[in-house]
Amino acid sequence: MAVATTTVCSSQGPPPQTAAAISARAAFGRKRSLSDSRRPRLQSGREKYGERERGHMAKTARERLARLLGDSEPTGSFSAQLLAQAQLLQLEVSGVGPVSLPVRAPMAKKLIAVARSAMFGRREETLTDASVRDTWELTPDQITLGGPGWAALLDRALEHFRDELALPRTARLRAEPHSMLVYGKGQFFLPHQDSEKHDAMVGTLVVSLPSAHTGGELVIDHAGETRAYRASKEELTFVAFYADCRHQVTPVRSGYRVTITFNLLAATEPPVPEIGPATELVQCLTEHFTTPATSPYGGRDLGTPNRLVFLLDHEYTQRGLDWRRLKGADAERAALVRAAAQQAGCETVLALAEVKETWDALPSHSDPWNDHDYYEDEDEEERGPGEDPDDFQLNELIDNEITLGWWTSLDDADGEPISLHVPDHEVCAATPSARLEPYQSEYEGYMGNYGNTLDRWYRRAAIVLWPRDRAFAARAEAGSQWALHELRDRIDAGDLDGARAAAESLAPFWKKAGAQPALLDAALDVAAGLDAAGTAAMLLEPFRMQSITQEHAGRLAAAAGRYGEDWTRNVIEGWFEPRRHFATDRSEWVEGLPELCGTLRTAGSPEVARLLAAKTWGWLDGEIRLWTTTARSEVRQPQLENLSSPLVRLLEAADDKLCDEITAALREYGDNALECLMPALRLAEARRMAGFDTVARDCAQRLGRIIARPQRDEDDWSIEWTGCRCDLCDTLRTFLNSRSRRIFEWPLATDGRRHMHTQIDSAGLPVRHQTRRQGRPYTLVLTKTDELFTRARNTRHKAVTDLAWVTSRLG
Repeated sequence: MAVATTTVCSSQGPPPQTAAAISARAAFGRKRSLSDSRRPRLQSGREKYGERERGHMAKTARERLARLLGDSEPTGSFSAQLLAQAQLLQLEVSGVGPVSLPVRAPMAKKLIAVARSAMFGRREETLTDASVRDTWELTPDQITLGGPGWAALLDRALEHFRDELALPRTARLRAEPHSMLVYGKGQFFLPHQDSEKHDAMVGTLVVSLPSAHTGGELVIDHAGETRAYRASKEELTFVAFYADCRHQVTPVRSGYRVTITFNLLAATEPPVPEIGPATELVQCLTEHFTTPATSPYGGRDLGTPNRLVFLLDHEYTQRGLDWRRLKGADAERAALVRAAAQQAGCETVLALAEVKETWDALPSHSDPWNDHDYYEDEDEEERGPGEDPDDFQLNELIDNEITLGWWTSLDDADGEPISLHVPDHEVCAATPSARLEPYQSEYEGYMGNYGNTLDRWYRRAAIVLWPRDRAFAARAEAGSQWALHELRDRIDAGDLDGARAAAESLAPFWKKAGAQPALLDAALDVAAGLDAAGTAAMLLEPFRMQSITQEHAGRLAAAAGRYGEDWTRNVIEGWFEPRRHFATDRSEWVEGLPELCGTLRTAGSPEVARLLAAKTWGWLDGEIRLWTTTARSEVRQPQLENLSSPLVRLLEAADDKLCDEITAALREYGDNALECLMPALRLAEARRMAGFDTVARDCAQRLGRIIARPQRDEDDWSIEWTGCRCDLCDTLRTFLNSRSRRIFEWPLATDGRRHMHTQIDSAGLPVRHQTRRQGRPYTLVLTKTDELFTRARNTRHKAVTDLAWVTSRLG
């Protein structure tokens, strides 16, 4: 499609059409820049989301739908140009006065004298950096635009651009002055994308004042297409383009380039699309939502899709995401999709999507049959600093991920943040992402068993559809909080049947989507209100024990009272399942257990409190048993000490019966348990807690037995050890049991030495083990160390000290 180039004339009649003027206008037709040859090239990879490759027939409903929408030729463009007579504009600048057109060098220098260095935005920052943007800027309050023909010219220009950009016919564009820019020799603006400075902003209008200069072309990119616009020396040059288009100003080579930029704002009158019934689109939607999808790998049944996500071509911000401000082909396709959705009984919303694609790729200059290029990661210095990082041959699409992060409400009144991963079988697009400009790319060269991959990230808008009878599940999967609030509203309104049916529809995905700790209050509330035991348990299943706090006690008691002890035990056991991964260490959660159990008892649910405490003891018992049997003291001791506080808090939370069970079990542990029990006694003493006398007496007996053991003779180098009972361990055990032998030189092959290193280290034996690398096989040299004696002395000394402290506490 050619770029529209129009001359707007004054009411006095058209100007003469000279050959030079016609030639100048023709020069602004559609063209490719040299950089187009460096765009990513698709080779053999199948383009996803319904795009056809040669000889490929679209089979699924979503593929046919994408083809139908893609085959409709868009009537608009992403940018357009218009020329107008310079005398229609009268311009004044504060501190300069009237500006005569064309702008000559003396006037340009006067404008620069009252200007400032231009700034630009980067995320939330506003910066000045001449290496990115080098130009002079005047603010809107410094300029006055007028003249008898200016208002009419601007109105006609805005109508022209509305049509050329394929905005809805009912939309009304308004141009809001943004800045006046003066570019001198060598000045430029690197490729960038304009921020949407207003909710209604859809694009940018650049009016270039006539001046004699070279260079300074406005170059605009979108979806793999590049257009360059050069200003006229005698006429006003208007260029409008969508705000999501990347564009740049090339360096001025001579003279001065002077422009006035405007934000293009679209009024929000809703369009009335003039379309037919779109019968085939309706059939595609109906088939998509009634046909089970299958995995491309093995044909596994993926179930019936809950939604369809149709990716649009342009970028939009949250503020600009509105049916009434869609751009170009997006607006036309959206009108078709919404009309078809209405007939197919579907609801539609707009969404913002994050797309990540991983491609098998090679730098475009490399030879895939050259061993060096293919198997060696390319050296950065060899590539050269000026090489385009996006200049790659794209071969096969390996993987893609699409996540929706925001969508509008059904009534278009507001939007909400969401987090929803969308599988392939629910996505289609008329334009593959590979044809668009990614906002980030990362190449990984060959790494031995993987690599030569290019990751590319895109931001795309989308139309999301779902059948009305599945609306609750479709929205709930993206917003668990919304789902629970909706269920609560239905329960409060007395619609128990509707609430139960809606809650049951969450089952396929609730385990993955519902376990946000902040939602537990609402989940407990809804679970109790549903009066349906199985559905209530399903709603609570994804949560973890660490989510339960004292604040949840009332609602937990209500749910337990509604469904009984067996139901409550099953739910709590699920929360404690060891397969779960916990973001917060369970030891920290146990610190609040006494308050939680106390509140449950006050709420009339002592059995729930006992269930919580009993399951906590089941976990803690396993942890203590695990670490008391760990041989290496430097690993064992800190772990057991860390368990002392949870033990104290559990005994504080438990009822008398469970306390007796716990103290009885503690007596069955080996003496290494002292490394947990003694810190626990000191914590209880510091907190002035009663009820630890039984634990204290058990510790005193253990300590007394340790002290009563005979001290090791100075010439006794024997070490008790069992090992794994293999032949090598039997040999090592014979050496360790010897009272007099300190050194053992053992010719041993690699696997044997490795096994002995592991056995000695894991058991924490006081034996130095080194390999003497002479002869074949090498010799493993084992030497018993003095730590054998220091350990025994230190253990006895600590036992004496601890026993004195425990005895004083028992009185």
